[in-house]
Amino acid sequence: MFGRLLHGHADELVGFEQGLFRVEDPEFVAQSGKAEHAMVKLNGRSESRVPGMVFELTDAELALVDAYEPAGYTRIATTLASGKEAWVFAGA
Repeated sequence: MFGRLLHGHADELVGFEQGLFRVEDPEFVAQSGKAEHAMVKLNGRSESRVPGMVFELTDAELALVDAYEPAGYTRIATTLASGKEAWVFAGA
């Protein structure tokens, strides 16, 4: 998607839980090959954590992700377990 290899580091989302999201956009489903996708949802509980990888993107790359994500995902700012600030695409 970005034309380069992304390097990331492990961290955790705090106050989120994992789930599945059913994409209703037939074009997106055709491109991705599936209707159900992993997602996270904000629950606000400090004991809820979702492990994952953090990647640094340019503003232009972030705009590509904004355009790629289907309806139903929202980009929100959050503070990770490490204390770093990050964007996360979460289910509405």
